[in-house]
Amino acid sequence: MTRIRSVVRGTGSYLPEKVLTNDDLAHMVETSDEWITQRTGIKERHIIADGENTSDMAVAAAREALERAGKTIEDIDLILVATTTPDYTFPATASIVQNKLGSSHGMAFDIQAVCTGFVFAVATADNYLTSGMAKCALVIGSDCMSRILDWQDRSTCVLFADGAGAIVLEAVESPGEPDDRGVLASTLRTDGRHWHKLYVDGGVSRSGTAGFIHMEGREVFKHAVTMISDVVVDVLKKSGMHIDDLDWVVPHQANKRIIDGVEKKLGIPAGKVVVTVDRHANTSAASVPLALHEAVKDGRIKQGDYVMIEAMGGGFTWGASLIRW
Repeated sequence: MTRIRSVVRGTGSYLPEKVLTNDDLAHMVETSDEWITQRTGIKERHIIADGENTSDMAVAAAREALERAGKTIEDIDLILVATTTPDYTFPATASIVQNKLGSSHGMAFDIQAVCTGFVFAVATADNYLTSGMAKCALVIGSDCMSRILDWQDRSTCVLFADGAGAIVLEAVESPGEPDDRGVLASTLRTDGRHWHKLYVDGGVSRSGTAGFIHMEGREVFKHAVTMISDVVVDVLKKSGMHIDDLDWVVPHQANKRIIDGVEKKLGIPAGKVVVTVDRHANTSAASVPLALHEAVKDGRIKQGDYVMIEAMGGGFTWGASLIRW
């Protein structure tokens, strides 16, 4: 029985020009390269330029994804931007991106699930495409986390950074088998009881300010490994697949210790895990598509590969999607 699958046609990314190393941070706050590397695996990160916005990064990543997909903006009838750092309170950053790309048709809206935002956006786009409400989607994760950092708080300022990644998904009629190309299954979850463990202390209705990130690091780590592992297992169950069937796992790039913890818990060989956290740090919703694009561009991820994307973020939110490339 045939069915519609959401097939990845292209990927793209953008990283700001400015690079901030651990040694640079050591001149700004009481920390060191050794301290940051040991606890996070991060060595450097990219920081957005003055006058540069979330939408600018999103547009750059989108243009590359469209080019690599062999599509134009006229082919796109759905734009989703996963972001925690929108250009404006409203309109949605997706509207700004749509306009900058020269489009005025279809749908465009934002998704806010913090670091899990891109995974939520992929699952959302998949539902629009497979239901027939859209034919071709541009899914973007873009965040400038540096703008909501307290640069005197070494527990957070060493972790986060800026960037954008994008993919183009197209609705394609497929045989309806497990080896179809496209998004095969997704699991998304939220538990608001943990909101205070990772949050920003500003907001329109509370303070009228953007605020700064606050995090209970040990609590986040404790929950992250279990939560991420659970949704990966659930997606595999939905797909009728085993962990050994995966060719690649592309995790949220929050902390190398979390990535290693999930690897160990699920028995995933390190050689199957795409890691960019050392060079990109935690770019929130951008981290998964940035890592995806890097692995596609350098030839690691090839057509036919089974790729698991997963993330966990503030809310708490967490989720995973299995894609056959």
